Amino acid sequence: MKVLLAMSGGVDSSVAGALLLDAGHDVVGVTMKLWGGQSDTGCCSVSDVDDARRVAQQLDIDHLVFNFADDFDTHVVQPYVDAHALGVTPNPCIECNRHLKFDRLLGRADQLGFDAVATGHHARIGRSDDGRFTLERGADAAKDQSYVVHMLDQSALARTLFPVGHIDKAEVRRLAAERGLRTASKPDSQDVCFITSDGGRTAFLGDRIPFRRAKVVDTSGAVLGEVDAIETVTIGQRRGIGLPGGGPKRYVVDIDPVAATVVVGADDDLRRDHVDVEQLTWVDGPADGEVRVQASAHGATVTGHLVAGSPVAGVSHVRFDVAQRRIAPGQSVVFYDASNRRVLGGGVARR
Repeated sequence: MKVLLAMSGGVDSSVAGALLLDAGHDVVGVTMKLWGGQSDTGCCSVSDVDDARRVAQQLDIDHLVFNFADDFDTHVVQPYVDAHALGVTPNPCIECNRHLKFDRLLGRADQLGFDAVATGHHARIGRSDDGRFTLERGADAAKDQSYVVHMLDQSALARTLFPVGHIDKAEVRRLAAERGLRTASKPDSQDVCFITSDGGRTAFLGDRIPFRRAKVVDTSGAVLGEVDAIETVTIGQRRGIGLPGGGPKRYVVDIDPVAATVVVGADDDLRRDHVDVEQLTWVDGPADGEVRVQASAHGATVTGHLVAGSPVAGVSHVRFDVAQRRIAPGQSVVFYDASNRRVLGGGVARR
């Protein structure tokens, strides 16, 4: 099989390439140039591209660079900025997977005559009894990345490979060291690639949108203080919201960008027994009934009931068995089957 391997410059995609070669595939590596600005924390730095190129040399495979910077700005960076201006907390890494690492890359692979695209994600692709593709958690529970690839449907899964999904991270590093790959001990990327470690999110947004001061009120409406920039506040936040220390813990329970108001309350005020989810995608058709719900990349799952046939088109309603901390609007909500192993689909928490 002719496989286009997405190489981020990390150890997972490096070992994915080695495993593909061991399996007899014809492999070509590709690194996507996504962010043209300053980067020092994610997977888009110059050093990452160089690491990918050198690993390709070690594996004796061709290495290409695709410039998708315009698409990245359109589908990831600008929506990230716009969301904060609206009081929404976006998930840029998932949007990058959705629009670039799979949609855009799969399209380019098709154009160039490749049979499949492979990545270093810790997730697994299987088959159901009737031959349909399934998307499942990676073997390493601590590194599972099925959450961030939940948008893959049958067409995408048929042309995608996750070579390291069936092994744990320790084995990945052992294989990399055994083969002398330069990324064997390289730390994992943890942060958004276009947010630098020195300036952070506040500096990034401040260069692109005007910040507005906002009053901070409690759930009764009493004014407690103010924040310098409502655009940098998110649901569930406890620090940096203009309140003095001491006293009971207060959390952001709501944000009203129109009224320039941040509402804070106790932990109980933050809890909800439901969430509405929009922008839905499904691995193999819509689901309903009991599901396991995950709302962060490495967060725990909780039991909820997915209601089909919502009166609002394109929106599903999930009711939790036990009230949970409110999921920030804009965050991805992913559904798993009752075994908590197989991805059913997901979407975005609605305001």
